[in-house]
Amino acid sequence: SVAEERAGRKLGGLRVLNSYWINQDSTYKYYEVVLVDQAHTVIRNDPRINWICNAVHKHRELRGLTSAGKKYRGLRGRGHLYHKARPSKRATWKRNNTLSLRRYR
Repeated sequence: SVAEERAGRKLGGLRVLNSYWINQDSTYKYYEVVLVDQAHTVIRNDPRINWICNAVHKHRELRGLTSAGKKYRGLRGRGHLYHKARPSKRATWKRNNTLSLRRYR
């Protein structure tokens, strides 16, 4: 979401874990973004959360890997109605619209 991206850009040393809606008025929506300090000793030693310390989790919010990002990309659903969403909508569209011809015909 926009809130996650803004928070991630503003506080680049922290990792975005998730976000959730808090409130809204006629002009704005308010979200709370959960940020994690990957350099903190407690985070590094906790086996439930220390996965976020790996370098591959840098800027998850900018790549659509948080819960809000997956919702936007249409990856939340399960079942036969969502087969066209995996691995991504673009990859599925490309696979279905690419003409595949045999080499020698």
